[in-house]
Amino acid sequence: MAGKKERAVAKSDPVPDRKQRGRVDRSVMFPVPPPTSDAPPDYAAWLADLKARIQQQRLRVVLASNAVMVLLYWDIGRSILDKQDVQGWGSRVIDRLAADLREAFPEMKGFSPRNLKYMRAFAAAWPDPEIVQQSVAQLSWRHNLALLEKLRSPDDRLWYAAKTLEYGWSSNILVLQIEAQAHRRQGKAQTNFPATLPPPDSDMAVQVFKDPYLFDFLGTDAPRREAELEQGLVAHMQKFLLELGQGFAFVGRQVHLEIGDDDFYLDLLFYHLKLRRYVVIELKARKFQPGDGAQLGMYMTAVDRLLCHPNDKPTLGLLLVHEKNRVLVEYALGGSTRPISVAEWDTRLTHALPEELQASLPTIEEIEAELSREENER
Repeated sequence: MAGKKERAVAKSDPVPDRKQRGRVDRSVMFPVPPPTSDAPPDYAAWLADLKARIQQQRLRVVLASNAVMVLLYWDIGRSILDKQDVQGWGSRVIDRLAADLREAFPEMKGFSPRNLKYMRAFAAAWPDPEIVQQSVAQLSWRHNLALLEKLRSPDDRLWYAAKTLEYGWSSNILVLQIEAQAHRRQGKAQTNFPATLPPPDSDMAVQVFKDPYLFDFLGTDAPRREAELEQGLVAHMQKFLLELGQGFAFVGRQVHLEIGDDDFYLDLLFYHLKLRRYVVIELKARKFQPGDGAQLGMYMTAVDRLLCHPNDKPTLGLLLVHEKNRVLVEYALGGSTRPISVAEWDTRLTHALPEELQASLPTIEEIEAELSREENER
Protein backbone atom coordinates (compact mmCIF):
# COMPACT_ATOMS: atom_id res chain seq x y z
CA MET A 1 0.00 0.00 0.00
CA ALA A 2 2.79 2.35 0.88
CA GLY A 3 4.44 1.69 -2.48
CA LYS A 4 1.26 2.58 -4.37
CA LYS A 5 0.88 5.81 -2.39
CA GLU A 6 4.44 6.82 -3.13
CA ARG A 7 3.95 6.14 -6.83
CA ALA A 8 0.72 8.21 -6.80
CA VAL A 9 2.48 11.12 -5.19
CA ALA A 10 5.35 10.90 -7.64
CA LYS A 11 2.90 10.85 -10.56
CA SER A 12 1.18 14.02 -9.36
CA ASP A 13 4.45 15.94 -9.02
CA PRO A 14 4.89 18.53 -11.77
CA VAL A 15 7.50 17.91 -14.43
CA PRO A 16 10.04 20.74 -14.11
CA ASP A 17 10.34 21.51 -17.85
CA ARG A 18 6.75 20.84 -18.80
CA LYS A 19 4.14 23.67 -18.93
CA GLN A 20 1.31 22.92 -16.51
CA ARG A 21 -2.21 22.89 -17.88
CA GLY A 22 -4.32 25.81 -16.65
CA ARG A 23 -1.36 27.80 -15.35
CA VAL A 24 -0.76 31.28 -16.76
CA ASP A 25 2.61 32.96 -16.77
CA ARG A 26 1.52 36.41 -15.58
CA SER A 27 5.03 37.78 -15.78
CA VAL A 28 4.52 37.84 -19.55
CA MET A 29 1.23 39.73 -19.23
CA PHE A 30 2.44 42.32 -16.70
CA PRO A 31 6.02 43.56 -17.02
CA VAL A 32 7.95 43.54 -13.78
CA PRO A 33 8.56 47.13 -12.68
CA PRO A 34 12.11 48.18 -11.90
CA PRO A 35 13.02 48.01 -8.18
CA THR A 36 12.25 50.98 -5.99
CA SER A 37 15.95 51.43 -5.32
CA ASP A 38 16.42 52.42 -8.99
CA ALA A 39 13.95 55.31 -8.71
CA PRO A 40 15.23 58.92 -8.72
CA PRO A 41 15.86 60.50 -5.28
CA ASP A 42 12.65 62.52 -5.10
CA TYR A 43 10.46 59.86 -6.74
CA ALA A 44 8.74 58.93 -3.48
CA ALA A 45 7.65 62.52 -2.79
CA TRP A 46 6.41 62.90 -6.36
CA LEU A 47 4.48 59.62 -6.14
CA ALA A 48 2.88 60.73 -2.87
CA ASP A 49 1.83 64.02 -4.47
CA LEU A 50 0.25 62.23 -7.45
CA LYS A 51 -1.58 59.84 -5.12
CA ALA A 52 -3.00 62.81 -3.22
CA ARG A 53 -4.22 64.45 -6.43
CA ILE A 54 -5.83 61.24 -7.66
CA GLN A 55 -7.43 60.65 -4.25
CA GLN A 56 -8.99 64.13 -4.35
CA GLN A 57 -10.55 63.48 -7.75
CA ARG A 58 -11.64 59.87 -7.22
CA LEU A 59 -15.19 60.62 -6.16
CA ARG A 60 -15.85 62.87 -9.13
CA VAL A 61 -14.33 60.33 -11.52
CA VAL A 62 -16.44 57.54 -10.04
CA LEU A 63 -19.51 59.72 -10.61
CA ALA A 64 -18.73 59.50 -14.34
CA SER A 65 -17.53 63.03 -14.82
CA ASN A 66 -15.76 62.51 -18.11
CA ALA A 67 -14.26 65.99 -18.17
CA VAL A 68 -12.71 65.46 -14.75
CA MET A 69 -11.16 62.15 -15.85
CA VAL A 70 -9.67 63.67 -19.01
CA LEU A 71 -8.31 66.64 -17.07
CA LEU A 72 -6.86 64.25 -14.50
CA TYR A 73 -5.14 62.29 -17.27
CA TRP A 74 -3.81 65.55 -18.72
CA ASP A 75 -2.50 66.57 -15.29
CA ILE A 76 -0.71 63.23 -14.85
CA GLY A 77 0.73 63.46 -18.35
CA ARG A 78 1.86 67.03 -17.74
CA SER A 79 3.56 65.99 -14.51
CA ILE A 80 5.38 63.13 -16.26
CA LEU A 81 6.57 65.52 -18.96
CA ASP A 82 7.80 68.00 -16.38
CA LYS A 83 9.78 65.36 -14.53
CA GLN A 84 11.34 63.99 -17.71
CA ASP A 85 12.07 67.38 -19.27
CA VAL A 86 13.29 69.24 -16.18
CA GLN A 87 14.94 66.46 -14.18
CA GLY A 88 15.85 64.10 -17.00
CA TRP A 89 14.01 61.06 -15.73
CA GLY A 90 14.08 58.14 -18.14
CA SER A 91 11.30 55.99 -19.58
CA ARG A 92 11.56 53.28 -16.89
CA VAL A 93 9.93 55.60 -14.40
CA ILE A 94 6.61 55.07 -16.21
CA ASP A 95 6.68 51.31 -15.51
CA ARG A 96 7.47 52.04 -11.85
CA LEU A 97 4.70 54.66 -11.67
CA ALA A 98 2.15 52.33 -13.30
CA ALA A 99 2.81 49.61 -10.72
CA ASP A 100 2.61 52.02 -7.80
CA LEU A 101 -0.60 53.68 -8.97
CA ARG A 102 -2.29 50.33 -9.60
CA GLU A 103 -1.30 49.24 -6.10
CA ALA A 104 -2.59 52.46 -4.57
CA PHE A 105 -5.86 52.48 -6.57
CA PRO A 106 -6.62 48.84 -7.51
CA GLU A 107 -10.25 49.59 -8.37
CA MET A 108 -9.35 52.29 -10.90
CA LYS A 109 -8.51 51.40 -14.47
CA GLY A 110 -6.28 53.34 -16.82
CA PHE A 111 -2.92 53.23 -15.05
CA SER A 112 -1.16 50.80 -17.37
CA PRO A 113 2.25 51.83 -18.76
CA ARG A 114 0.69 52.13 -22.21
CA ASN A 115 -2.04 54.49 -21.01
CA LEU A 116 0.42 56.56 -19.00
CA LYS A 117 2.41 57.03 -22.22
CA TYR A 118 -0.83 58.15 -23.86
CA MET A 119 -1.33 60.65 -21.04
CA ARG A 120 2.15 62.01 -21.64
CA ALA A 121 1.53 62.26 -25.40
CA PHE A 122 -1.88 63.85 -24.71
CA ALA A 123 -0.32 66.53 -22.50
CA ALA A 124 2.41 67.15 -25.07
CA ALA A 125 -0.21 67.57 -27.82
CA TRP A 126 -2.24 70.06 -25.75
CA PRO A 127 0.15 72.27 -23.76
CA ASP A 128 -2.52 74.95 -23.18
CA PRO A 129 -4.81 73.93 -20.26
CA GLU A 130 -7.53 76.36 -21.37
CA ILE A 131 -7.94 74.56 -24.71
CA VAL A 132 -8.09 71.26 -22.86
CA GLN A 133 -10.83 72.50 -20.53
CA GLN A 134 -12.91 74.21 -23.21
CA SER A 135 -12.66 71.62 -25.97
CA VAL A 136 -11.10 68.18 -25.71
CA ALA A 137 -12.05 67.61 -22.07
CA GLN A 138 -15.66 67.50 -23.26
CA LEU A 139 -14.83 64.39 -25.31
CA SER A 140 -14.31 60.88 -24.01
CA TRP A 141 -10.82 59.48 -23.54
CA ARG A 142 -11.41 57.17 -26.50
CA HIS A 143 -12.24 60.18 -28.69
CA ASN A 144 -9.05 61.87 -27.55
CA LEU A 145 -6.97 58.79 -28.32
CA ALA A 146 -8.43 58.76 -31.85
CA LEU A 147 -7.45 62.42 -32.32
CA LEU A 148 -4.00 61.67 -30.94
CA GLU A 149 -3.35 58.59 -33.06
CA LYS A 150 -4.90 59.69 -36.34
CA LEU A 151 -3.89 63.34 -36.64
CA ARG A 152 -0.66 65.32 -36.44
CA SER A 153 -1.86 68.93 -36.70
CA PRO A 154 -3.33 70.66 -33.60
CA ASP A 155 -5.63 72.67 -35.88
CA ASP A 156 -6.99 69.48 -37.45
CA ARG A 157 -7.50 67.95 -34.02
CA LEU A 158 -9.43 71.02 -32.88
CA TRP A 159 -11.58 70.91 -36.03
CA TYR A 160 -12.59 67.30 -35.44
CA ALA A 161 -13.09 67.90 -31.72
CA ALA A 162 -15.49 70.76 -32.49
CA LYS A 163 -17.39 68.71 -35.08
CA THR A 164 -17.63 65.77 -32.69
CA LEU A 165 -19.19 67.99 -30.05
CA GLU A 166 -21.50 69.62 -32.60
CA TYR A 167 -22.72 66.44 -34.26
CA GLY A 168 -22.37 63.95 -31.41
CA TRP A 169 -20.08 61.57 -33.32
CA SER A 170 -19.18 58.32 -31.60
CA SER A 171 -15.49 57.45 -31.47
CA ASN A 172 -15.97 54.99 -34.36
CA ILE A 173 -17.69 57.62 -36.50
CA LEU A 174 -14.95 60.09 -35.62
CA VAL A 175 -12.33 57.65 -36.90
CA LEU A 176 -14.29 57.16 -40.13
CA GLN A 177 -14.53 60.92 -40.64
CA ILE A 178 -10.80 61.35 -40.05
CA GLU A 179 -9.90 58.53 -42.42
CA ALA A 180 -12.20 60.07 -45.04
CA GLN A 181 -10.39 63.42 -44.68
CA ALA A 182 -13.62 65.27 -43.88
CA HIS A 183 -11.77 68.44 -42.83
CA ARG A 184 -10.23 68.77 -46.30
CA ARG A 185 -13.55 68.32 -48.13
CA GLN A 186 -16.12 70.17 -46.01
CA GLY A 187 -17.28 73.41 -47.60
CA LYS A 188 -15.18 72.83 -50.74
CA ALA A 189 -17.93 72.33 -53.34
CA GLN A 190 -18.27 74.91 -56.11
CA THR A 191 -21.40 77.00 -55.57
CA ASN A 192 -23.09 80.21 -56.61
CA PHE A 193 -24.53 80.67 -53.11
CA PRO A 194 -22.95 84.11 -52.47
CA ALA A 195 -24.75 85.46 -55.55
CA THR A 196 -28.08 83.70 -55.02
CA LEU A 197 -28.56 83.65 -51.21
CA PRO A 198 -28.43 86.35 -48.52
CA PRO A 199 -25.10 86.39 -46.59
CA PRO A 200 -26.14 84.47 -43.44
CA ASP A 201 -27.88 81.73 -45.43
CA SER A 202 -25.04 81.59 -47.95
CA ASP A 203 -22.40 81.03 -45.30
CA MET A 204 -24.37 78.23 -43.67
CA ALA A 205 -25.23 76.54 -46.96
CA VAL A 206 -21.61 76.56 -48.17
CA GLN A 207 -20.55 74.54 -45.11
CA VAL A 208 -23.23 71.92 -45.73
CA PHE A 209 -21.68 70.67 -48.98
CA LYS A 210 -18.29 69.11 -49.60
CA ASP A 211 -16.09 68.12 -52.53
CA PRO A 212 -15.46 65.35 -53.35
CA TYR A 213 -18.08 63.02 -51.92
CA LEU A 214 -16.74 59.60 -51.01
CA PHE A 215 -18.94 56.63 -51.86
CA ASP A 216 -16.48 53.92 -50.90
CA PHE A 217 -19.36 51.74 -49.70
CA LEU A 218 -20.27 51.17 -53.37
CA GLY A 219 -17.08 49.17 -53.91
CA THR A 220 -13.96 50.04 -55.85
CA ASP A 221 -15.57 49.90 -59.30
CA ALA A 222 -17.39 53.14 -60.07
CA PRO A 223 -20.96 52.74 -61.43
CA ARG A 224 -21.14 53.52 -65.15
CA ARG A 225 -24.80 54.54 -65.26
CA GLU A 226 -26.83 56.98 -63.19
CA ALA A 227 -29.38 54.28 -62.37
CA GLU A 228 -26.69 52.05 -60.87
CA LEU A 229 -25.28 54.93 -58.84
CA GLU A 230 -28.72 55.92 -57.56
CA GLN A 231 -29.63 52.36 -56.66
CA GLY A 232 -26.35 51.88 -54.79
CA LEU A 233 -26.79 55.06 -52.75
CA VAL A 234 -30.34 54.18 -51.78
CA ALA A 235 -29.31 50.62 -50.88
CA HIS A 236 -26.70 52.08 -48.51
CA MET A 237 -28.82 54.97 -47.29
CA GLN A 238 -27.42 55.03 -43.77
CA LYS A 239 -23.85 55.36 -45.05
CA PHE A 240 -24.97 57.82 -47.71
CA LEU A 241 -26.57 60.03 -45.06
CA LEU A 242 -23.40 59.84 -42.99
CA GLU A 243 -21.39 61.05 -45.97
CA LEU A 244 -23.87 63.84 -46.74
CA GLY A 245 -23.51 65.12 -43.20
CA GLN A 246 -25.62 66.17 -40.25
CA GLY A 247 -29.12 67.46 -40.91
CA PHE A 248 -30.07 65.64 -44.12
CA ALA A 249 -33.36 63.71 -44.10
CA PHE A 250 -34.26 61.42 -46.99
CA VAL A 251 -37.56 62.29 -48.69
CA GLY A 252 -37.68 60.12 -51.80
CA ARG A 253 -36.13 58.60 -54.90
CA GLN A 254 -37.36 59.27 -58.45
CA VAL A 255 -39.80 61.83 -57.06
CA HIS A 256 -42.55 62.50 -59.57
CA LEU A 257 -43.07 66.08 -60.70
CA GLU A 258 -45.94 66.94 -63.07
CA ILE A 259 -45.07 70.10 -64.94
CA GLY A 260 -47.76 71.09 -67.41
CA ASP A 261 -48.61 67.97 -69.38
CA ASP A 262 -45.17 66.42 -68.87
CA ASP A 263 -43.87 64.10 -66.18
CA PHE A 264 -40.42 64.44 -64.67
CA TYR A 265 -38.60 62.39 -62.06
CA LEU A 266 -35.83 63.92 -59.99
CA ASP A 267 -33.17 61.50 -58.77
CA LEU A 268 -33.07 62.09 -55.02
CA LEU A 269 -34.89 64.52 -52.75
CA PHE A 270 -33.76 65.43 -49.23
CA TYR A 271 -34.76 67.96 -46.63
CA HIS A 272 -32.15 69.74 -44.52
CA LEU A 273 -33.50 70.21 -41.01
CA LYS A 274 -31.10 72.98 -40.01
CA LEU A 275 -31.34 75.00 -43.23
CA ARG A 276 -35.13 74.42 -43.45
CA ARG A 277 -34.86 73.74 -47.17
CA TYR A 278 -35.40 70.94 -49.64
CA VAL A 279 -32.24 69.73 -51.36
CA VAL A 280 -32.54 68.24 -54.85
CA ILE A 281 -29.68 65.89 -55.76
CA GLU A 282 -29.01 64.99 -59.37
CA LEU A 283 -26.53 62.21 -60.11
CA LYS A 284 -24.27 61.96 -63.14
CA ALA A 285 -21.92 59.05 -63.83
CA ARG A 286 -20.00 61.21 -66.28
CA LYS A 287 -18.24 64.53 -66.66
CA PHE A 288 -20.07 67.79 -65.92
CA GLN A 289 -21.89 69.38 -68.86
CA PRO A 290 -23.22 72.97 -68.94
CA GLY A 291 -26.81 71.84 -69.49
CA ASP A 292 -26.84 69.90 -66.22
CA GLY A 293 -27.36 73.05 -64.19
CA ALA A 294 -30.39 74.13 -66.23
CA GLN A 295 -32.13 70.80 -65.71
CA LEU A 296 -31.43 70.87 -61.97
CA GLY A 297 -32.68 74.46 -61.75
CA MET A 298 -35.99 73.45 -63.34
CA TYR A 299 -36.44 70.67 -60.77
CA MET A 300 -35.69 73.11 -57.94
CA THR A 301 -38.31 75.57 -59.20
CA ALA A 302 -40.86 72.76 -59.40
CA VAL A 303 -40.11 71.65 -55.83
CA ASP A 304 -40.50 75.24 -54.59
CA ARG A 305 -43.91 75.55 -56.22
CA LEU A 306 -45.30 72.07 -55.73
CA LEU A 307 -43.82 70.71 -52.49
CA CYS A 308 -42.55 73.54 -50.30
CA HIS A 309 -44.44 74.69 -47.24
CA PRO A 310 -44.84 78.49 -46.92
CA ASN A 311 -42.33 78.44 -44.06
CA ASP A 312 -39.70 76.57 -46.07
CA LYS A 313 -36.84 78.48 -47.60
CA PRO A 314 -36.02 78.17 -51.33
CA THR A 315 -34.69 74.82 -52.46
CA LEU A 316 -30.98 74.07 -52.87
CA GLY A 317 -29.51 71.93 -55.63
CA LEU A 318 -26.57 69.54 -55.47
CA LEU A 319 -25.20 68.17 -58.74
CA LEU A 320 -22.91 65.18 -58.21
CA VAL A 321 -20.70 64.40 -61.20
CA HIS A 322 -17.90 61.91 -61.70
CA GLU A 323 -15.58 64.59 -63.06
CA LYS A 324 -15.71 68.34 -63.59
CA ASN A 325 -13.80 71.21 -65.12
CA ARG A 326 -13.74 73.89 -62.45
CA VAL A 327 -13.60 76.77 -64.93
CA LEU A 328 -16.54 75.39 -66.90
CA VAL A 329 -18.55 74.94 -63.70
CA GLU A 330 -17.76 78.49 -62.64
CA TYR A 331 -19.07 79.87 -65.94
CA ALA A 332 -22.17 77.66 -65.86
CA LEU A 333 -23.12 78.63 -62.30
CA GLY A 334 -22.48 82.29 -63.04
CA GLY A 335 -25.45 82.34 -65.39
CA SER A 336 -27.88 80.66 -62.98
CA THR A 337 -30.21 82.41 -60.55
CA ARG A 338 -30.88 79.22 -58.57
CA PRO A 339 -28.59 78.27 -55.61
CA ILE A 340 -26.68 75.27 -56.97
CA SER A 341 -23.65 73.35 -55.74
CA VAL A 342 -21.53 71.12 -57.97
CA ALA A 343 -19.22 68.46 -56.54
CA GLU A 344 -17.47 65.32 -57.68
CA TRP A 345 -18.07 61.87 -56.29
CA ASP A 346 -15.66 58.95 -56.17
CA THR A 347 -15.42 55.51 -54.63
CA ARG A 348 -11.81 55.92 -53.54
CA LEU A 349 -10.57 59.00 -51.76
CA THR A 350 -6.99 58.53 -52.93
CA HIS A 351 -8.13 59.17 -56.49
CA ALA A 352 -9.96 62.33 -55.50
CA LEU A 353 -7.34 64.12 -53.39
CA PRO A 354 -3.99 65.48 -54.56
CA GLU A 355 -0.95 63.45 -53.55
CA GLU A 356 0.25 66.10 -51.11
CA LEU A 357 -2.98 65.61 -49.10
CA GLN A 358 -2.57 61.84 -48.83
CA ALA A 359 -0.35 62.02 -45.74
CA SER A 360 0.20 58.86 -43.73
CA LEU A 361 -1.15 58.92 -40.20
CA PRO A 362 0.82 57.85 -37.13
CA THR A 363 -0.01 54.60 -35.35
CA ILE A 364 0.37 54.06 -31.61
CA GLU A 365 3.59 52.14 -32.34
CA GLU A 366 4.95 55.15 -34.22
CA ILE A 367 3.92 57.47 -31.37
CA GLU A 368 5.66 55.25 -28.81
CA ALA A 369 8.76 54.96 -31.03
CA GLU A 370 8.93 58.73 -31.36
CA LEU A 371 8.54 59.22 -27.63
CA SER A 372 11.26 56.64 -26.96
CA ARG A 373 13.57 58.34 -29.45
CA GLU A 374 13.09 61.68 -27.70
CA GLU A 375 13.82 60.07 -24.33
CA ASN A 376 17.04 58.48 -25.63
CA GLU A 377 18.18 61.80 -27.04
CA ARG A 378 17.67 63.43 -23.63
